[in-house]
Amino acid sequence: MTTTVLLSTFTPFPNAVLTIPSETLFSEIPSYFPTYLQTLDDADLALSLHHGALPSSETPLSALSDDLSERLVSLRLTPRLRGGKGGFGSQLRAAGGRMSSQKTNNNDSCRDLNGRRLSTIKEAKVLAEYLESEPQRKKAEADAKKAKLEALERKLGIGADGKPSEDVVTGSKRRFDDTEYLEQSRDIVDNVKSAVASGKPAFV
Repeated sequence: MTTTVLLSTFTPFPNAVLTIPSETLFSEIPSYFPTYLQTLDDADLALSLHHGALPSSETPLSALSDDLSERLVSLRLTPRLRGGKGGFGSQLRAAGGRMSSQKTNNNDSCRDLNGRRLSTIKEAKVLAEYLESEPQRKKAEADAKKAKLEALERKLGIGADGKPSEDVVTGSKRRFDDTEYLEQSRDIVDNVKSAVASGKPAFV
């Protein structure tokens, strides 16, 4: 008497339908696998029922069928996942200890009782203060521009009424009182005249 086995495999292998004697033990089922599955290492494969249960290796195939009249068994072949060396829990505890040791006062991501983030509330306060101080800021900018303009007008000789000062209008001259410069200029002129008259260079 035989039992039909519906074998679900994994990519890239196709599923298979096997006809196996009903008295075959569960541990002997891999010997009936297709050739493309027999080339794989049995240690890397896990054979189980379709719902995930793993029968005993001494269980006959006939005992795995839900309906003895149909003699149909669904099995699943999956690759094993190699486990690590462990220690994941200790790593989590160490990471938690490092996180708890790093104290911070940054609570911007927290929320208040109304559900608003604290960072949003702080930004709203800063914006309100900025808008409140805007008139004073504009007044200070206007005063600075006015002072700069007045200084420029004084340099250009423009009066407070916007008209040129009296010195600029009349073109009055100012006296040059640098006597040292005048004496040096007079000496240079005399030396040049004497040199031209005698035919000698003015400077030695």
